[in-house]
Amino acid sequence: MWPNGSNTAPFLLTGFPGLEVAHRWISIPFFVVYLSVILGNSGLLFLIKNEHSLHEPMYYFLAMLAATDLGVTLTTMPTVLGVLWLDQRKIGHGICFSQAYFIHTLSIVESGVLLAMAYDRFIAIRNPLRYTAILTNSQVMKIGIGVLMRAALSIMPIIVRLHWLPYCHSHVLSHAFCLHQDVIKLACANITFNRLYPVVVVFALVLMDFLIIVFSYVLILKTVMGIASGEERAKALNTCVSHICCILVFYVTVVGLTFIHRFGKHVPHVVHITMSYVYFLFPPLMNPVIYSVKTKQIQTGFLRLFSYNKAGM
Repeated sequence: MWPNGSNTAPFLLTGFPGLEVAHRWISIPFFVVYLSVILGNSGLLFLIKNEHSLHEPMYYFLAMLAATDLGVTLTTMPTVLGVLWLDQRKIGHGICFSQAYFIHTLSIVESGVLLAMAYDRFIAIRNPLRYTAILTNSQVMKIGIGVLMRAALSIMPIIVRLHWLPYCHSHVLSHAFCLHQDVIKLACANITFNRLYPVVVVFALVLMDFLIIVFSYVLILKTVMGIASGEERAKALNTCVSHICCILVFYVTVVGLTFIHRFGKHVPHVVHITMSYVYFLFPPLMNPVIYSVKTKQIQTGFLRLFSYNKAGM
C-alpha cells in the first residue's frame, strides 16, 4: 500500500507474474510479433498509397484497418517491451489514462472499420453499377471520420472520470499496459458509472456492428445465390473472403477474451494475461497476412513493388 498521497503515486505495470526471470526470453516472441505487425501494416499502407490500381474504396477501408492495427501496436508496444526488457513498471496517471484511452478507442474503431468494409462489399455486390457513384472518395472519407469520432467520443466519458477518482489500493495493474477495467479496480470511490457505461458501449456499438455485418452478409449471400453463372457466384463471394476472415479473427478473439474474464475465475492468471495479448496482437498480425494471401491485387502490387525496387538497384 502506498502511504499518504497514494492518489498521486504511479501505477505499477505487470508482465507475467511468477515468470519474471524469463521476461527477457518471453520478450523475443513479443518483439518478433510487434516487428511483424509494424512491417506488415506499414507495407500495406505504403502499397495502397503508391499503387494506383488500389485507389478504390475497398482498399481505402483496408488502409484504415491497417492504420488502426498499427495504432494499437504502437500504443501498447513501448510499455510491454519496457516491462519485459528493462523491468520499467512505473507509469504516471496521465500517461496511463492516455494509453487506456487510445487502446479502447482503437478497439471501437476496428469494429467500425470492419462494419464499413461490410458496407463496401454490400454495395459492390448488391448495386455494382452504382458502386463508384455511392462510394466516392469524399464519402469514404466521411465514413472514416465518422468511425473515428464515434469511437473517440464514446470512450471519452469513462477515461475523463478516471482523472477525478481517488486511488488508494495497491496501484498494481495486472497487465504491461493500462486498461480501463484494470484501473478502476484500484479506485476507492463509487465506480458504478465506470462499470456500467462500458457494457452499454459494447452492446450499443461493438455488438450492434457485428449484428449489422451478419445481416449485410445474409443479404449479400441472397444476392449471390440469385446469380445464374456459377463462375460469377464464386467470383463475387471471393471478394468477400478476406473480409470475412478478418471479421472472424477480430470477433473470435473478443468472444474468447470475454469468456475468459467472465467465466474463467479458476483459470490461472497467466491465461487471462495471455488472452489479452492474443486479443491485441493476433488481429493486427493476421489482417495483413489474410489480405496478402487472399487478395490477388495486393499480391500483384507487392510483386510489382519488389520487382521495381530490384530493378532500381
